[in-house]
Amino acid sequence: MKSPPETPLLDRITYPSDLKQLPESALPQLASELRAEMIDAVSQTGGHLGAGLGVVELTVALHYVFDTPADRIIWDVGHQAYPHKILTGRRDRIRTLRQEGGLSGFTKRAESEYDPFGAAHSSTSISAGLGMAVARDLKGGKNNVIAVIGDGAMSAGMAYEAMNNAGALDARLIVILNDNDMSIAPPSGAMSHYLARLASGRTYAGFRDFGKKLTSYLGKRVDRAVTRAVEHARGYVTGGTLFEEMGFYHIGPIDGHNLEHLVPVLKNVRDNGSGPVLIHVVTQKGKGYAPAEAAADKYHGVSKFDVITGTQAKAPANAPSYTRVFAESLIQEAREDDKIVAITAAMPSGTGLDLFGKEFPARTFDVGIAEQHAVTFAAGLATEGFKPFAAIYSTFLQRAYDQVVHDVAIQRLPVRFPIDRAGFVGADGPTHCGAFDTAYLAALPGFVVMAASNEAELRHMVRTAVAYDEGPITFRYPRGNGVGVEMPERGSVLEIGRGRIVKEGTKVALLSFGTRLADCLLAAEELDAAGLSTTVADARFAKPLDTDLVRRLAREHEVLITIEEGSVGGFGSHVLHFLATEGLLENGLKVRPLVLPDAFVDQAKPEKMYADAGLDSAGIVRAVFAAFGHSAQAVRA
Repeated sequence: MKSPPETPLLDRITYPSDLKQLPESALPQLASELRAEMIDAVSQTGGHLGAGLGVVELTVALHYVFDTPADRIIWDVGHQAYPHKILTGRRDRIRTLRQEGGLSGFTKRAESEYDPFGAAHSSTSISAGLGMAVARDLKGGKNNVIAVIGDGAMSAGMAYEAMNNAGALDARLIVILNDNDMSIAPPSGAMSHYLARLASGRTYAGFRDFGKKLTSYLGKRVDRAVTRAVEHARGYVTGGTLFEEMGFYHIGPIDGHNLEHLVPVLKNVRDNGSGPVLIHVVTQKGKGYAPAEAAADKYHGVSKFDVITGTQAKAPANAPSYTRVFAESLIQEAREDDKIVAITAAMPSGTGLDLFGKEFPARTFDVGIAEQHAVTFAAGLATEGFKPFAAIYSTFLQRAYDQVVHDVAIQRLPVRFPIDRAGFVGADGPTHCGAFDTAYLAALPGFVVMAASNEAELRHMVRTAVAYDEGPITFRYPRGNGVGVEMPERGSVLEIGRGRIVKEGTKVALLSFGTRLADCLLAAEELDAAGLSTTVADARFAKPLDTDLVRRLAREHEVLITIEEGSVGGFGSHVLHFLATEGLLENGLKVRPLVLPDAFVDQAKPEKMYADAGLDSAGIVRAVFAAFGHSAQAVRA
């Protein structure tokens, strides 16, 4: 059995106050021990590894220099915050990461006072930090606010909106740009470090403050002239940047793994100057763990793995994942139709579009973390006769809802939306749970809203979306593997707004929308055995609703249960609306809609989450018995 890493320095650290007792010369060893502890922990839990490895030194430096939690550190996305959690009183629980009842895989306000802002979607840190900085100023406080944002997250418009606002307000805010991929301007050794340290110190800050004081007497025209002169002079040394044009004082780039560089710069920024500051730090994702450094994705997200070899545990051979079925089906269709194009918002592997891109690189577009742009970009392609598939996770599509409404739905443009991560997502918890897309899309006029009940149905829905040109169309599917049904060689075009009967019965009707169909079939077996002959139907469409199917189920059965992996307001609500307007609730029909809980549910294994929500076969059976007003035992008797 592998022994845990030896961590004599880290063993002395419970909170950042303990860290401050170390001499600065001990910080590199502490960083090494922190990195080893994180690798060991994630090897047992799985999770996001590469991002955290890249910010170990930065995390140590921030907590060493700043007075947290009074000083606020906001980690954008939060998946790189594992080292931060270890240093802030959570080391004893770090091996519960992403487990039921354990630590979140992201920052979470309810978990620790050292997490001032919860995050799992990107590009929110500067906006939140600016809000905290302004609140501090309104209260007369003096604490620092530091937003740590990656270069990928800087591709989102929201980050620039926040920086523009911060520059206009001249708010005291520190933004650390963690450049771990694009290397916008990599450091050039000791000279770069020297210039960064010099620029962060009293000399330049004093020069700038002097200019501000001078211009307060001489007026705005001189103010502009002096400001330009100061920045122009500094530009000769460090180079002007877009960030400076937005009102930020720009420092760097500096080596984010060299604590002798980081600590002095952070101290200077802490102690000098005013207004918004951006520190450009260059790091290496996966730093310090050879298998991660060698991997193309730097071990961004991993399952449990062997620390020595880096070999990840493989899921048991099973049905293909829904994501892969979607990708392979779209590739198959694109071979026949050169108008098909695919769009991802910085999630090529997560959506399967990396596979599509290998075969059709010129027809694949990764627009960065910019879901709003992705949707309107797709709308523009659709106006010119192309067939755009904007593959975006359910929770990420929420970020582009106005574009879905204004740029797509109102104009009835045929944009196709494959929606991955529908329903519970397990270890990623509430921030990635696809609960709301059916409700927010089926509310829009002219939208076609589908859900695949299995991998074969998903293949049909891909082809249906290709063939449909009347307006926007969407189909949702969960994370994980299919149920193992036989797959057609190619999908068939489904009739829009038509569901299907999977099993005939006479007393109970189970109407499923999505992959709960398998549990409905299991429930039907138990209900049949209890003397309750059960029909099982696959709705396929929430909009347009198969009203003929719903009417038939309502008229021919005593109990109708709708089942979906979505929130209230979705498929079941549309069924109930139809039943009410048609007067089909007036003849003794008992209707029970089963939906996801009206709560944000913390991480656990998906099967446990569905069981707790009453959306597994046992929960469906209970709902039927309750509708009849009997217990299971009474019905069987």
